[in-house]
Amino acid sequence: MSVPGAFRSQARACDRLGSPFMARLLDTLAAGWDETSALGRRFAAWEGDIGPAGASLPLRLAGGLHALCLSARAPSLAAVYPPAQAGEAALARALAETLATHEPFLLDWIDRAPQTNEIRRSAVLIAAAHWLAERHPLPLVLSELGASGGLNLNFDRFALDLGTRRYGPAGPVLTLAPDWDGPPPPDAPIRVTERRGVDVAPLNPGRTDDALRLLAYLWPDQPERLARTRAVIAAHDATVDAADAADWLEARLARARPGRLHLVYHTIAWQYFPRATQARATAVLEAAGARAGEDAPLAWLSMETDGRPDGAALALRLWPGDRRQALGRADFHGRWVRWDGPARLA
Repeated sequence: MSVPGAFRSQARACDRLGSPFMARLLDTLAAGWDETSALGRRFAAWEGDIGPAGASLPLRLAGGLHALCLSARAPSLAAVYPPAQAGEAALARALAETLATHEPFLLDWIDRAPQTNEIRRSAVLIAAAHWLAERHPLPLVLSELGASGGLNLNFDRFALDLGTRRYGPAGPVLTLAPDWDGPPPPDAPIRVTERRGVDVAPLNPGRTDDALRLLAYLWPDQPERLARTRAVIAAHDATVDAADAADWLEARLARARPGRLHLVYHTIAWQYFPRATQARATAVLEAAGARAGEDAPLAWLSMETDGRPDGAALALRLWPGDRRQALGRADFHGRWVRWDGPARLA
């Protein structure tokens, strides 16, 4: 895929996800892309897929630009960002000036994968946890791969409102209300006794620079996402370790936890893992699954892209027995869930 093609592909994805400004921004970058600049050379030399299903370089650059606006380092760019309604020429001029002036910052920024930590993906985690609790009424141990800042490790502190049913604590940090299609989760209670995540470059939401990175990957014309993330950051207390996901998972699954259901999960993170890490993490999970018993079951939940444009695939593997269950699909940002799980996990 060419660099302008990657920008345009990401633009269409953002448009489908309800961000017309991001679509305009990325199309403008595609039209004026300077292949001779340091950024242009870095993009051209990047190995592998640079588009939305791979390294997501256009999304990385857009995140860096938003960070410059949020931190008041690029006032001319901020002046054409939402809520302003700037014309195409003004946007193109501001982008050209910012790319030239802040190129060293942006070159450093794009070296790290996107860190969205979209809170609404927790709707899927809440639903899956209730389904699992119906089958295994045990306290939960949570392990999140590619956890970024670990905001979705707090999903049991959020409420899920499906209209006819509501799940979660009486005083939730926030309430998620996706467009839900499919059977509702059972009322089996969930209780988390341990939560921890891993990321090759974890963020600490309590640090100003790390909070900025989390907020920068939220899109400028979607202020409600910024508000939700700020609310969860204020209540955040989960730990995310800096490590290779497979190494960390091997150590974490080595210790038996009788009387606990261990839920390992990842949401739009697997594509950023090296293939070797993917293979090793899969082998580690399967080996741990072979050791699992009814008193210490293991679940592996994924919400990941599968090449289809209509959201992410939801899949579950559950041990003992290595049961594989397709659970449907969800919007990449959790706006809707098309749940296709069974009424009960028998």
